[in-house]
Formats: sequence, C-alpha cells, structure tokens
Amino acid sequence: MTTAVPVICVDGPSGAGKGTLSQRLAAHLGWRLLDSGALYRVLGFACRHRGIPLSDEVQVVAVARQLDVSFVPAAAGVSVFLGSEDVSLPIRTEDGGRDASQVALLPAVREALLCRQRELAVLPGLVADGRDMGTVVFPASPLKIFLTATAHERANRRFHQLQGQGQSVSLARLLADIEERDRRDQSRTASPLVPAEDAFVIDSSKLSPDVVLDTVLELAVDRGLTSETSE
Repeated sequence: MTTAVPVICVDGPSGAGKGTLSQRLAAHLGWRLLDSGALYRVLGFACRHRGIPLSDEVQVVAVARQLDVSFVPAAAGVSVFLGSEDVSLPIRTEDGGRDASQVALLPAVREALLCRQRELAVLPGLVADGRDMGTVVFPASPLKIFLTATAHERANRRFHQLQGQGQSVSLARLLADIEERDRRDQSRTASPLVPAEDAFVIDSSKLSPDVVLDTVLELAVDRGLTSETSE
C-alpha cells in the first residue's frame, strides 16, 4: 500500500467516542473523514429495504459492490447519504447497529468494501474511524489509535444519547447488547476487534472529549503529521 497520503486510524468498540474524536480531528486538520461503521450500517439498511436477508452473503456482497455512499459535514457531525437519500438517522438506531455487526461477520462483504474505503484516502489526509482500520484497511498508517471504554460507561453514554432523542430505552438491555456485540466482534474470524500491534490504546472512560483530542493531536505532532495542537 502507498503511504503518500497520511492516514490516522481510530479503532475501538461502539460507544468509546471514536465518532466524536474522528470528526473533531478531521475538522482540526482539514482532512477527509471515513466513518467505516456507517458503511456497514448503510449496507444493512440498503439490504433491509430491498428485502435481502443479511445472512445471504452472495446478495449482500452484490449490494456492497454497488453501494453509493457519501459523507457530508454537518453542524451536528456528519450526514450520511445513500445515493441522494439522507440516511443519517435510520442507520444510527440500535437495529442499525445490530445489522451492521451482522453483515460485518461476512468475509466477502468486508472484502467488497475494502477497496472503497481505501479510495477515500486522498490528500491532504484521512481520518479513518472504524474497527479494523489500523489492522486491515490501512496497516501502513503512521498513527493508529485504539479508543476504548468500559461496557458500563459505553452503555450509559448510549442511554443518555437515545433519551435525549426522545427514545424509550432500557439501560440493562443496552448493556447486554453492547456486551454481546463485543463478544461477537472480538471472536469473529474475519478482522476481529483488536488493537493493532503499534496502536496507542486510550481508555476514554474517565476522559473528556477535549482531553482525548488533545492527546491524539500531541501524538500527531510527534509523528510529524501536523505542527499544531488543539487550542
């Protein structure tokens, strides 16, 4: 793989704060952003709406190869489009997360989306948010972050997020879902959720988003990727 385009990888489990860190990091550096988790969520959404079973690897791969997805910066983060349809809200539901995790289990699906993800690495650089960015998609990345937090902390964050959106949710169910998703993601044969050997592991359980951003920017300065830190 070419190293001409700098890529910062931000991997870790759901709810650890990868999205917030990646969006703020990309904005600060003026780089492109890849939300790889959204790719799988969009794929699950597209398959559901076409009536394709998520276990049907052949049909899911066919959809993945034609997936017309784009990321558009917005005031509240990043808007995700499937073709011309804004699917930002429906793909971010708990069902959307479970569908994404299910299609990600299929090795051929991951391969189909691999090329598309690498195509997004363009100058001046890319911040890649996902679960196997540093281990599989961009192994030559000069800076790899593995952002984590306890399952209880991640469930609590998600609980308050969904409540703020007016959704009625159970904290106990969210915790059970997160723990089950962690077990599935960590034990899968294709690209299990593990830190890259040269990744910096950051536990965000007791850290503010500002502290996490400052920490990563300092690492980026050390790697010569930027000369500026957060103000």
